[in-house]
Amino acid sequence: MLVALILTVCSVSEPKACHQEEYTFAAEGDLKHCMFEAPPYIAQWSESHPNLKVAKWKCAWPGTNGDNI
Repeated sequence: MLVALILTVCSVSEPKACHQEEYTFAAEGDLKHCMFEAPPYIAQWSESHPNLKVAKWKCAWPGTNGDNI
């Protein structure tokens, strides 16, 4: 089952310059399981985006932007 990890990320050089990124991955179970499975994906995403810092995150169904939570 695919879930979306909705990341609110901010620029390291401009901390008030934030936006959302959606990272989709295969999760086992529902959105609550996503909360437990997400940290390694957040770390992987952060490593590949060194100029951005993850300020907060949530799990959602793909394409909903977290509106279903």
